[in-house]
Amino acid sequence: MTSEELLAVLAAVGHAQRLRIIAELSGGRMYVSELARRLGVSRPLLYMHLERLEKAGLVAGNLELSEDGKALKYFELAPFDLHVNIDTILAAVRADEAADDAAPSERAGGEAPADRQGPEDVKGKRT
Repeated sequence: MTSEELLAVLAAVGHAQRLRIIAELSGGRMYVSELARRLGVSRPLLYMHLERLEKAGLVAGNLELSEDGKALKYFELAPFDLHVNIDTILAAVRADEAADDAAPSERAGGEAPADRQGPEDVKGKRT
């Protein structure tokens, strides 16, 4: 897990409404309208929170057709076990460093950095 992924998870669980969503879904999967009624929130607001939880990998959504042909979006908890300690943070930072080391140079093509291209005159033009 990179630091970006760790921060996404922490941000996802760092909101009271999202914690309530996780608590409701702990009883099993539920479609959005039912979940919105139970929580007393609008569906658009609920979708915003569910999107954040889904991006963090904490919930999963599936679109299904009911017997009468209505499309229902169901959400359920994804299995997760969240532990935040120094080892978690160090592993995330190391994963970032490994990804940075594996990434191609931003200065491909041999371009010199701007501060090494030559002196500037007083108007900001290269001489």
